[in-house]
Amino acid sequence: MDLFNAIFDSSLLFFFTAFSWAPPVVGLSVLAAATGGAILWVWGKTSDQARMKKVKNDVWAALFELRVYVDEPRVTWRAQKALFTANFRYMALALRPALWMLVPMALLLVHLNAFYGRAPLAVDRDAIVTVGMSSTWDPNSPAPQLLAPPQVLVTSFPVRCLDTREISWRIRPVSAVSGQLTFLVDGQRVRKPIEAGSRQRFIPGRSVNSALQSLWMPAEGRIASNTVQWIEIRYPVAYLSVLGVQWNWLLWFFAVSMVAALLLKKRLGVVI
Repeated sequence: MDLFNAIFDSSLLFFFTAFSWAPPVVGLSVLAAATGGAILWVWGKTSDQARMKKVKNDVWAALFELRVYVDEPRVTWRAQKALFTANFRYMALALRPALWMLVPMALLLVHLNAFYGRAPLAVDRDAIVTVGMSSTWDPNSPAPQLLAPPQVLVTSFPVRCLDTREISWRIRPVSAVSGQLTFLVDGQRVRKPIEAGSRQRFIPGRSVNSALQSLWMPAEGRIASNTVQWIEIRYPVAYLSVLGVQWNWLLWFFAVSMVAALLLKKRLGVVI
């Protein structure tokens, strides 16, 4: 799983770097448009296009009947039943292509969040880093030691929450940095990347030691320590600026991919 995540992230990092000259929204828009085209192609290959076209014609026919025979209850009732039936048939036909795209799209979005979903820590502002310990951890043992790069100050002692087996520190970047925090735990060194500054970049989220959790938190390799379950730095949420409007990256991604699919459907001859 670590190898798969590394290859996936490296591919996206190459793409992200290729558009580093432009605002993040440019690269994301290009990727979203390409994804929309890929979704449309998969839809055309995995759906029953003939039956889907017939169902859409049935929907339009029922809507036309409702409009024309609005004063005839029997006809409108029959048209409503036909409309509901056609809609359910359409959803059933759309299920197969949706299932084909579910896993690839989920993996893509999970990995993209590390590039567009988090903003670097602000310089001269406090942030919290938390370590989640495993059930084998002894709360009475000394707390892990946190070592930070010169650009980051550790401004608090470790604070323990025994109920959730968590230990937290307050940190403060004093200048832009792309480095690592090091935790000394039971004689082991456990590292966690830290990013601070103004430039949008690849920012890993929570580090985990579980293979299953790494599927949904894939931005870096698994923690090698059995004592530490996870490590997380609370990064601010990143937003895309489009004509002065702040967008969540996921909403912008879906909007662009949907528009791209709609614009390409006639060219590719796909019924959606």
